[in-house]
Amino acid sequence: MNFTTQRYLQVDEEGYWISEGLRITDEEYGRELLEKIGVTERGSFFTEVDGERIWIEAFDEPLVARFVENIEGQLVLSFPYQLKSPLKLESLTVDEWDRFHGRTENGVPFVLSRAAQATLFEAVDEFDDDSLSFAGQRHVLPAWLQLNDKVADQSFWTNIYRTEEPGWEMGRESAILPEILPQLKIPRSRILVLGCGTGHDVAFFAKAGHIATGVDFSEEAIQRAQASYSSLNDIRFLQADVFKLPTEWAAQFDVVFDHTCYCAVNPNRRTELVTVWKRMLAEGGHLLGFFFTRDKVKGPPWGGSEWEIRQRLKNHFDFRYWTRWRKSAPKRQGYELVVWAQKKAGI
Repeated sequence: MNFTTQRYLQVDEEGYWISEGLRITDEEYGRELLEKIGVTERGSFFTEVDGERIWIEAFDEPLVARFVENIEGQLVLSFPYQLKSPLKLESLTVDEWDRFHGRTENGVPFVLSRAAQATLFEAVDEFDDDSLSFAGQRHVLPAWLQLNDKVADQSFWTNIYRTEEPGWEMGRESAILPEILPQLKIPRSRILVLGCGTGHDVAFFAKAGHIATGVDFSEEAIQRAQASYSSLNDIRFLQADVFKLPTEWAAQFDVVFDHTCYCAVNPNRRTELVTVWKRMLAEGGHLLGFFFTRDKVKGPPWGGSEWEIRQRLKNHFDFRYWTRWRKSAPKRQGYELVVWAQKKAGI
């Protein structure tokens, strides 16, 4: 499917449709669009109008609940455009900002606004830090993104390279890089690529005239990268845990590039990874990130949202460029977010 010819709609962080920069106010039309939201197998969101599929770029979840009601013993969610849906407490999960996520009966993800959470607490019988009780049943709240202990083991990644074709392996640099780099006009820079895999992105930067360093957890990946690209000028590779980089590398890079590293580490280490980016960057340095904003709670790779990424970065970086990319590789089309951000002074 050629996504570049498709139509797109945005959903803002309050759950309202945005078309050509303006919020859709037609209640009936807005509700119809919400009612037809679907999720692809790869976690992209879409809706339909007159049989035409329209791709959704949601800042948070595609549905944002405004409040919760107890109607004759049934908990009911109220969304924008007067859309209502039963709330099944067993679908609820909680993120690290104590926000509740869940799924409708049709499997569409939603998040509760702070106001909706307040009304939920009023509607249930009891609640504590880990659970909600309603109609005689207690529902434990698991984490929004589920952990996978295997990703902390170097052999897990090396085994994938040795026994199968890695799902993240493109055989070339990210399809975004050739278009975004000229737009950003980055001068000759020291660029660090974490989770570099077989080195295609690192090589692209080196060929573009930068001093490029690639790091990957997998010994097999680094061996392949070195075999393919070590003859290039101004390129080097290191097999290492990205959370245990050499201390002498601190503040030695002008740009940190993240492409499929953030989505591959356990979600409870994402904030720690942001700290690594910040520590590696020189004063005034930049982060260039290609992030997956899709519905995928099990990993690797894990999904996420623009809201979550903004929350992690906003205290450490000033955003210079933030856009959903519409010309990604086919299997990633519809959910790649490009962020160009500058490290805040004095951090």
